[in-house]
Amino acid sequence: MKKGIQRKVIARLFLFSTIIVLIAGVLTGYRYYKLRIAEYNDLVYGYLHTASNLIDGDRIEGYLETGKPDAYYDEVLKYLTLTQQETAMQLFYVFVPYEDDLVYVWQTAEHPYEWLGMHENYMDGGKETRDMTFRKDPVQEITFYRDPTYGNIACGFYPVFNSAGEPVALVGLDLSTPDIEENILHFASIIFITILIGTLIAGYLYYVSLNRQIVRPIHRLDEAARRLTSDLEKNDMPVIDIHTGDELETLADSFTKMYQDIRHYIEENAAISAAKGRIEAELNVATQIQADMLPRIFPPFPERSEFDIYATMMPAKEVGGDFYDFFFVDNDHLALVIADVSGKGVPAALFMVIAKTLIKNRAQLMGSPAEVLSYANDQLCAGNDSQLFVTVWMAIIEVSTGKGMAANAGHEHPAIRRADGNWELVEYRHSPAVAVMEGIPFEEHPFELHHGDALFVYTDGVPEATRADDEMYGTDRMLEALNCRKDSDPAGLLASVKEDIDAFVAGADQFDDLTMLALRWN
Repeated sequence: MKKGIQRKVIARLFLFSTIIVLIAGVLTGYRYYKLRIAEYNDLVYGYLHTASNLIDGDRIEGYLETGKPDAYYDEVLKYLTLTQQETAMQLFYVFVPYEDDLVYVWQTAEHPYEWLGMHENYMDGGKETRDMTFRKDPVQEITFYRDPTYGNIACGFYPVFNSAGEPVALVGLDLSTPDIEENILHFASIIFITILIGTLIAGYLYYVSLNRQIVRPIHRLDEAARRLTSDLEKNDMPVIDIHTGDELETLADSFTKMYQDIRHYIEENAAISAAKGRIEAELNVATQIQADMLPRIFPPFPERSEFDIYATMMPAKEVGGDFYDFFFVDNDHLALVIADVSGKGVPAALFMVIAKTLIKNRAQLMGSPAEVLSYANDQLCAGNDSQLFVTVWMAIIEVSTGKGMAANAGHEHPAIRRADGNWELVEYRHSPAVAVMEGIPFEEHPFELHHGDALFVYTDGVPEATRADDEMYGTDRMLEALNCRKDSDPAGLLASVKEDIDAFVAGADQFDDLTMLALRWN
C-alpha cells in the first residue's frame, strides 16, 4: 500500500506535468510563430506601400509601349535598388499582370534595363495571387516558400494605382527570412525549458504537501489496521497519531472507536463462539466430506472429446440430500445420476451418502439402470426406520454410438435439446422413488444422442424455487432460461438457469437443495 500510493502520486504528477509542458510549449510556440509572421507581414507591406505611393501609375503604360527608360524611370529604379541593398531583400520589382503572363517594368536583378518589357509565365499559384492582389481592395497577406538558393523567402504584392484610382501594375518583393525557423525553435526551447523547470518545482512542492497531508496519515492508518488483529489479544490499543484537521483525522478517531467496539464484541461473542464452535466444526467437516464425494474437477475426463459435462450442487443448509454423479462403467459406457433425498440436513445427507455409494458400486458391476436402481432400492429399504426415500434419474450411454437407456424413479422430467432445436421436457410415466418398497420394478426408456444434442437434469429445488409471494419458479421459466443461451457449453447453461432463479426469487431464502447437471454431445 505504502509504495503503491507513492507510485500513483508520482505517476500522476509526472503525467500532469508532461501534459502541461506539452500544451504550454505548443501554444507558446504557435503564438510566437504568429507574432513573427505578423512582423514580417508589416515589414513587407511597409516597403510595398511606400513603393506603390512613389510610383506614378500613369507612366507605366508608356514605358511598356516605348521600352525606353527615362530620368523618372531611373529615379524609381534607384529607390528600389537602394532599398533592396539596405535590407534582407532578394528582389524588388514592378510588373503588369495579364491573363496568361506578366510583363516587367522595373526589376532589381542584374542588368535591370533588360527587364523592361520582358514577359514571363506565372509560377504555381501566380494567377491566384494576381486575382487576390490586382484590385482596389487587395488582400495583404504574405506567402512563404523555400528557395534552393536563398532559403526561406517571404513574398508580397501590392497594386500600383493610376490617377483614376485603378490598379495598373503590381509591385512585389522577395524578403529573405533565414532566421525565422531558428528563432522559433530557439524561443520554443527557452519557453519549454522554463515551463518544464517551473512545473517540476511546482509538482515537487505539491508532492511534498500531498505526502505530508494525505499519504503519511494513510500509511499510519494502514499500519494500525495491520496491527489490529494482533493487538486485539492485548490490552493496549494502537496509537494513531493523526492531526490533519480534516476527514483523515475523523477517520482515525472512527478507527479508534471501531477498535474499542470490536474488542467489546469479541469479549461478548467468546462464550457463544465456544458453544457453537464444536457444532460448526463438525458441520464444516460434514460439508467438506459431502462436497468431496461429488465430482468437482471439470472437465472430469479431459482425454474424452465425445462430450462435455458440468454439474453443480448448492445445499439449502450446511449439508443436503441432493447428489449427482457421473462415471465410466467401462471404457465405452458413461453413467449419469442425479438424485434427491427426502428431507434436509444431516439425516438426508447420511442417506444420500449410502444411496450414492450403492448406486455407483452396483453400476460398476455392469447392468442396466433398472437393475442398478432395483438393487439400491432393496438395500435401502432394509432397516429404513426413518422412512426416507430418494428420487433418482439414471442413464447409461454407449459413448461410441450415443445410444442410451434411462430410468426415472420419481424424479423430475429431464430436458433435451436436439442440435438445431429448443430445449424441451422429456415426459413419460415415472417409476416409484427408491426406498419406498422392496421388490418393485423400475421401467427403462431408450434414447439416442447425436452431434450437437444436449441433456439437462435437475432436482426439484429448481422448479420449486420460491420467491417472497410464494410463487414458484416452474419448468416453463427454466426452459426459457435454457433457450436464452441454448448454444452455450454446459457450464454456461447452468449459470444461465442459476442467474434466472436468483433474479426470480429476488433475495428470498433458498428453501431446498438446488442441483443441476448438463451434458453436450460432441
